[in-house]
Amino acid sequence: MTFLDTSSIKPIEPVPGFKGRVVHGSSMTVVFWEVAAGSVMPEHSHPHEQVANVVDGTFELTISGETRQMKPGETAVIDPNEPHSGRALTDCRLIDVFQPVRMDLR
Repeated sequence: MTFLDTSSIKPIEPVPGFKGRVVHGSSMTVVFWEVAAGSVMPEHSHPHEQVANVVDGTFELTISGETRQMKPGETAVIDPNEPHSGRALTDCRLIDVFQPVRMDLR
């Protein structure tokens, strides 16, 4: 068991405006994102299942060509290798959970 203060984790910024604090477990990765309004995550895919959660703000998420405006409390499940992209319509806080571990985010 490990207890962490996520504010002490150095953030990554894989694309401009997406700052994430990454936590790795033995079989999953969790990213706590702070996203600036107007920031865009280009379409991509990966072999990990992803559960995307909106904590604050409005985030436009496109999965396999279907677009939704997600608000706090809404969640999307993205299958492995499914193309997806997103855009922050306002400043946002998001939590993404990936399984298995995202080795590329270590």
